[in-house]
Amino acid sequence: MTDMTVSTTDSTTRAMLNALEAIARKAGAAIMEIYESGDFTVDMKSDDSPLTTADRAAHAVIVDGLKAMDAEFGATPILSEEDADISWDVRSDWTRYWLVDPLDGTKEFIKRNGEFTVNIALIEQGVPTMGVVYAPAIETLYVGAQQAKGQAIAEKQVGEGERQVIAVSDVPSSTDSWRIVGSRSHQTEDFKAFVADFAACDIVAMGSSLKLCLVAEGAADLYPRLGPTCEWDTGAAHAVVEAAGGQVLNAETRQALRYNQHDSVLNPYFIVCAKPAAPWA
Repeated sequence: MTDMTVSTTDSTTRAMLNALEAIARKAGAAIMEIYESGDFTVDMKSDDSPLTTADRAAHAVIVDGLKAMDAEFGATPILSEEDADISWDVRSDWTRYWLVDPLDGTKEFIKRNGEFTVNIALIEQGVPTMGVVYAPAIETLYVGAQQAKGQAIAEKQVGEGERQVIAVSDVPSSTDSWRIVGSRSHQTEDFKAFVADFAACDIVAMGSSLKLCLVAEGAADLYPRLGPTCEWDTGAAHAVVEAAGGQVLNAETRQALRYNQHDSVLNPYFIVCAKPAAPWA
């Protein structure tokens, strides 16, 4: 493999996060211009997922922004949901790359419920080391990054409010009610079987990568994703979760979710948590 890793100091990490935040906010502004106009087209991809004018607009903004960062931080390949036709022969040689979902939660965008995000992650050796998640309709930003000596940045900002350090919650005791992220109205049989082992739980509903961020900020205890997702759906929020002290684990192996490990960009089923614990582990 070609090693494209750039030595990252703590000051460089913060500078990169600031640059990514600016790109995500600019992409969010492009999305909101279309969202608020109500004038957008919806096409269907080969996998029956929707693609809108806003997806394309955000993709263009992000790619331009990331390429502009190359001069300062080093050239890094980009894998975006809207430009994913990159062969495994090429991707298998990547040790460091940007993983992007320009508009995560396109269905939520179409429904106009505000629960959609811009996701930008830096993946190094299969691990998400930096991520920015921005929800423009609710003006909410999450950032997460690993620094030197095991330190991390994990923050949330709403609107122009003060930026808050975030962290996962303690694992509930056996007598507490778990806050589990899922759907109130469309729970799969796998999800129902999973929550059946809990003496008490509250189902917390949310769209897009915000589901992972709920665990990262301690607003939920657990997110079992027992359905299909792609790597760009999770990379940025995964970085935020880990920076906040949490984990994203393969639901079958209980090993950390990894990226760009094989030809397919589909994730296995996974569980987002503070750490493995009874009754689910």
